[in-house]
Amino acid sequence: MSVTILGPVATGGHTLPLYSFHVPAGFPSPAADHIEKHISLDELFDIRAPHVYLVKIGGDSMQGAGIYSGDLVIVDRSLDASHGDIVIAAINSEPVCKRLHRSENAVILMSENPKYPPRYVMEGDELVIWGVVKYSVRDHDNA
Repeated sequence: MSVTILGPVATGGHTLPLYSFHVPAGFPSPAADHIEKHISLDELFDIRAPHVYLVKIGGDSMQGAGIYSGDLVIVDRSLDASHGDIVIAAINSEPVCKRLHRSENAVILMSENPKYPPRYVMEGDELVIWGVVKYSVRDHDNA
């Protein structure tokens, strides 16, 4: 799996309409056309620059977590990564997106696809956690 750092998210932005109904997967209701309020994607995704940045994901090793090749992930570098978090990290200078597993005896970077084995962080390896993945955004035209 590869990652491409796209950079920090700028502050500010435009608000978008939020409709107060759930969108059915079938036929829309003609009565469901009023706006409840306007929201900001900055607020919705809890984006607070400069410690939040975007990363484009390449590869299929995180499909089990709902992160697919081509997705954008919103990463918060102000959070301390905990056991079970999905992280953007560098292992020996190679950037990866993996689930972090920590125990008393080991640190493991886990894929969410059974095709890929766990990556144990060994003595002598350099592991740098760049941030915790908070959200993913998918382009359905390229799915």
